[in-house]
This record gives sequence, C-alpha cells and structure tokens, in this order.
Amino acid sequence: MRIARFTTGGDPQYGVIAGEVDQFGQPQEDAQILVLSGDPLYAGLNPTQQTLPLSEVKLLAPVIPRSKVVAIGKNYADHIAEMKDVTGGEAPTEPMFFLKPNTSVIGPGDAIVYPAQSENVHFEGELAVVIGRICKDVPADKAADVIFGYTLANDVSARDLQVADKQWSRAKGFDTFCPLGPWIETELTLDEIKAGIDLKTYLEGDLKQDGTTADLIFDIPRIIEHVSAAMTLLPGDVILTGTPAGVGPMQPGDEVEVTSSRLGALTNTVIKKS
Repeated sequence: MRIARFTTGGDPQYGVIAGEVDQFGQPQEDAQILVLSGDPLYAGLNPTQQTLPLSEVKLLAPVIPRSKVVAIGKNYADHIAEMKDVTGGEAPTEPMFFLKPNTSVIGPGDAIVYPAQSENVHFEGELAVVIGRICKDVPADKAADVIFGYTLANDVSARDLQVADKQWSRAKGFDTFCPLGPWIETELTLDEIKAGIDLKTYLEGDLKQDGTTADLIFDIPRIIEHVSAAMTLLPGDVILTGTPAGVGPMQPGDEVEVTSSRLGALTNTVIKKS
C-alpha cells in the first residue's frame, strides 16, 4: 500500500495511491488517490468516499517526524571506502547514528537550499524507515512490529562543514537537508530488503549512485534494536539507513533524483540561499 501526504491547495491530507506502477515504481497517468480521514499513523486507515486524480494533487513529505530523524552513518562498505579521508576508512562495529532535526524535512519537488556557509554540498540517496508506534528496547526479531513502512530520503550533507566541525549535526541539519518521499510503502518486507532492493541517485539525469540494500552492513532489525536501546522511538520518527557509494557535489540549479523500483522517485532541485 502506498500512503501519500498531499495537498490540493489547502491543508495537508492523506490518501492511498491506487493504480498500476511501471518498472521504475512510478504510477500510471490514470492513477487515483483515495482520500483518508485523518493521519493513518494515529487514526488508522479510514477511507472516505472521495478519490482524486493523482496528477491533480501536490505530493508533500509523506511524514513530518514529531520528534526526530535518526540517520545511520557508514553502513555501506563501498561508501566507507570513498569517504575514508572524511570519516575514516574503518567500518563501525555497531550501528553509528546521528540526528537530523525535523525542520530539515522537505517533500518531493521542494527546493534544497544551498547554504551560504558551505561550498561543498553533497547528495546521499537512502532507504528510510518510518516508525509506526511508540517503542523502546525493541529486540531485532520484533523490529517488523514497529515499522509502519518505507520511503526514500536524501541525506543532504555540507561536506566541508562536516570536516571542519569534526561532527555532523550542522553539516547535515540545515533546513531542507532531508527530502523524503514520494510516499510510504507499507507492503515492503524485511526479507525483500535483505535480499536487495535497488537504490539509485541521478544528478541532472546522470546516474551517480547504483546500490542495493543487500549491501547494508547492519540490517534494519539490528539498527532498530540498537537505536531503540538508547532512545524511545515515536510514531512518525524516521530512520535513514545509510547511503551506497557514488555521493558527490550538487550545485544551485541542479536536479537530484533518488529512485527505487519499489518506492518510486524523489526529485528535488537545488537553489542558492537568497
């Protein structure tokens, strides 16, 4: 089930996208959205009788975390190798995580603002997990019970600030530095992710990242177990699972697109801060 958050010009609403998708995970032109009553994370799936053409709505970030975005660093071996001069070339012995503020979240089609403080802003395409209920100390074998679904993310990073600050909060925490979308897929399974779903990033139409979740160093159950041992996770919290190799700089005017055949496409344009 593909759950979207959208607007027709008024307050945000939620809906279920109905219709076939192509080989790239994109809905067909005649796709519809069945409008839901309330936020399904809190109110459950309560369909109304209203349907709208998907082409006539604007998709928003499918979730705005009420508390936090948890991001996992150094979770693909090939990315660790390419970033050895920035973050070191050793793989962590347990999941390494940091926080991005919820004010960094934007949705499909929204602009990534290139901050004046940086001269080296990078894209990082990732699979994101949306938490479905309050949870703490979740054992790995119970992780599926607390997952609402999955979406795509771009862990935008000011690489020069990451090096200068010696930690990552500012470099990865600017407003607009966490695009999410285009929707939440609730029927993707942990077994499918372990077997490998495709994860690609394009910059101005050129393929830059071509990865698979089969290469995750720490799988999602292990990540949820580790993070929830430290902090309570709330409904709508988002966990970014790490990025494969191929990250690189973006410039104002560039279009960046994170895609997966199972999760659609998340497209954003970079603009200069005015």
